[in-house]
Amino acid sequence: MGRGKVQLKRIENKINRQVTFSKRRSGLLKKAHEISVLCDAEVALIIFSTKGKLYEYSTDSCMDKILDRYERYSYAEKVLISAESETQGNWCHEYRKLKAKVETIQKCQKHLMGEDLETLNLKELQQLEQQLESSLKHIRTRKNQLMLESISELQRKVNSSSLLKVGRWNFLFKKCKVSLAGH
Repeated sequence: MGRGKVQLKRIENKINRQVTFSKRRSGLLKKAHEISVLCDAEVALIIFSTKGKLYEYSTDSCMDKILDRYERYSYAEKVLISAESETQGNWCHEYRKLKAKVETIQKCQKHLMGEDLETLNLKELQQLEQQLESSLKHIRTRKNQLMLESISELQRKVNSSSLLKVGRWNFLFKKCKVSLAGH
């Protein structure tokens, strides 16, 4: 026999309310963990009791990272909504959009410099590592190309210089030969 539908209204008895809060909080935290594991979702859960005590849950990535992501997302949503409703607000929207892009680029730059890595999860760190390896490969290719060009230029200079010196020696040798033959 199943349980009847619970009527949603404030529980008046303080003790019953606290017991219900404790049980439902535990169930909610358990469900948050389950959805994060089963669906590979990033989950952040914040609960404040009536006495102001904080209960929280977040997946492997830290709570700060998820909240930052939420703020960026909600900020972008607000920007899009305000831009659609105002024609004059287009410049404001463009400014906010560019500001968000600049912040994203600055964050990526910090990551490329090896800073602020605590906010990245394993997958993001692996992507960053691949990006750095690819960039390093391009840098080495360009460096090798410049070095080969420099070596070729130096060899060309040495060869042309050597030809001039050989030419001078041949001229001097012939001149000496002529003057020796005349004596």
